[in-house]
Amino acid sequence: MSFLLTAIVMFSFWILLSGHFDPLLITLGIISSLLVAHWSHDLFLNEKEIGPGFRKAVRCIKYLPWLVWQITLANLHLIYLTLHPKMPIEPRVIRFTTELKTGFGIVALANSITLTPGTVTIKGSREEFIVHAITQAAARSLLSGEMQGRVKEVEGRDV
Repeated sequence: MSFLLTAIVMFSFWILLSGHFDPLLITLGIISSLLVAHWSHDLFLNEKEIGPGFRKAVRCIKYLPWLVWQITLANLHLIYLTLHPKMPIEPRVIRFTTELKTGFGIVALANSITLTPGTVTIKGSREEFIVHAITQAAARSLLSGEMQGRVKEVEGRDV
């Protein structure tokens, strides 16, 4: 199964980069993809990891629209702060504990926080996160735990 999946991914990538659809080039692309799959399918996809990895990828894809929406809302909030005559910023550093157990979960949460304008992860570990927030509203949003809960869903039970 991993051989076939690796060959399909390699050929798709080859088509994407090549953009040529001549019969000779397609044939060479198929042969190249099969050779690469033969030599590296166990490195690219481990049979034991296909199921959990696929489920995690699906959960991650479901998480991305929510994250993009949060980034959009945070951008609008920063525009408001920037254009407000009094510039009502209240910078603060907050700490909160986390229930995330994997390196993936820690990195996903840290990057999600930093990608959201107005917040920057200073330190993230299995025990604690330290985050700089530009306003009290941004700090409250993080402390509510919604983002952490959604990352925990992505982390899943496959850990």
